[in-house]
Amino acid sequence: EKHMSFHAIVPAGGAGSRLWPLSRKNAPKFLADLTGAGRSLLQQAVDRLEELTPQISVVTGAAHARAVAAQVPQASVIVEPSARGTMGAIGLAAAIIAERDPEAVVGSFAADHLIRDDEAFRDAVRAAVETAGHGYLVTIGIAPEAPSTAYGYIETGGRLGVARAVTAFVEKPDEQTAAEYLATGRYLWNAGMFVAKASILMDVLERFHPEIAGPLRSLAAAWDGDGRQEAVEAYWEPLAPAVIDTAVAEPLAAIGGVAVVPADMGWSDIGDYASLAAVIPEEARAAQVVPGASPQPVVEVDSPGALVYANRKPIVAVGIPGVVVVDTDDVLLVTTREESQRVKAAVDALGTAGLADLA
Repeated sequence: EKHMSFHAIVPAGGAGSRLWPLSRKNAPKFLADLTGAGRSLLQQAVDRLEELTPQISVVTGAAHARAVAAQVPQASVIVEPSARGTMGAIGLAAAIIAERDPEAVVGSFAADHLIRDDEAFRDAVRAAVETAGHGYLVTIGIAPEAPSTAYGYIETGGRLGVARAVTAFVEKPDEQTAAEYLATGRYLWNAGMFVAKASILMDVLERFHPEIAGPLRSLAAAWDGDGRQEAVEAYWEPLAPAVIDTAVAEPLAAIGGVAVVPADMGWSDIGDYASLAAVIPEEARAAQVVPGASPQPVVEVDSPGALVYANRKPIVAVGIPGVVVVDTDDVLLVTTREESQRVKAAVDALGTAGLADLA
């Protein structure tokens, strides 16, 4: 059997604004250790992949390139000239890898997700790489634990070896729809992981978005030479931002080109304080002090499920179930786990209040 080389791509972008003020533009959540693991989310992502391949590229913006290189010296860093969405970031890395190694299989895995079962993750990736060898764009779908409205879903069809066909990607549903999805047993959570031959990913992008694929290929051809800066100005600057799901995964699924490997790996995208609270170890939550802050006493009276980052002074919560308090050097956030998806709106409002520097 011919061995295909596997390259992992880790896009590390986004401000994680639903986890503000723990995550900010200048200190995004992927650089932080939010769960007391002793490693940042990015470091954990790279640690997980190292057993699968020595070839790991982290794609990040110029603002975080130095911090990323310091945290994961074993990975190579591709510096995105400016933000162009996940399609730009993943497409740039895939185009560069395809240019260097036309037979390579690439896999894209977020820098800021949490996975509790690393071995289940690696098994799923191995199955995805095998399926990608047959020409599919492969995603890894998470066996849903509950009818969540926080995630997009993948509708599965018939079997394709170790994988299943994907009939559609669907957006975040309302509660009733999510419950209906779960009842059918055909739906998985979309974790945004994609595996494919680099050349096939670029061909698919060419098919649906030639205006993105062409410039990326031209830029990749110049990337390793001394004409990189001119190529960036010519090909990257005019590039339209796009999201990989809508740019390639959805239209390709509609014509039968996408497969999914179902997995149960204790995955969370830690997208907000509710999902963060759900993954904090029980004993840390019982003490109401989350690792990472300099510990201050927290007193909780009739406030079950409280999540408190107390690093400045003791905090007392009385009669507020699910309260979230984050006390940092320059700002204090108070919300509840239930309302935590709306923290993003507060971050958007900072500018209006003349506090844009706190974002």
